[in-house]
Amino acid sequence: MERSHIKQEINITEPLMARINELISHYPADKKKSALLPVLHEVQDAHNDWLSIELQNKVAEILEILPIEVYEVVTFYTMFNQRPIGKYMFEFCQTAACCQNGVEDLMDYTCSKLGVKVGEPTADGLFEVRGVECLGACGYAPMMQLGDFYQEHLTKEKVDQLIADCKDGKITLHDK
Repeated sequence: MERSHIKQEINITEPLMARINELISHYPADKKKSALLPVLHEVQDAHNDWLSIELQNKVAEILEILPIEVYEVVTFYTMFNQRPIGKYMFEFCQTAACCQNGVEDLMDYTCSKLGVKVGEPTADGLFEVRGVECLGACGYAPMMQLGDFYQEHLTKEKVDQLIADCKDGKITLHDK
């Protein structure tokens, strides 16, 4: 995913900083970097699900590490977004079991249905389709992740229903 040059308001509130400090406290004082993954999750969740360069720099400052150490992690993991994303991110597993069970056709179908390409949000910002590495649910292929939840044994009909449910606000994205 390419980096965005869109400006993002950095808002490290007192409750967010308290949560960050609580996460850091789980690690030895001289190993603050160990909290990087959970801190990035918290910060991304608090900033509309994406991390600008400036926000990544702020995380580096908080953890007292070099910015490049944050960039390396953010650019490696698909769970971190470097630009604004669609509210409903359809993350299709693209590894062997899912591919053998038709996930590529389902991705094409979903993109066609939404009028976008993979990695491109819909004009209204509601949807985006992304291919990701193994989600560890091979027995339920083809599958995707939507928010914190897996959608399994997918068919075109199930994708149609998920799109409709998202549009109607019936989909819960997070369990917290």
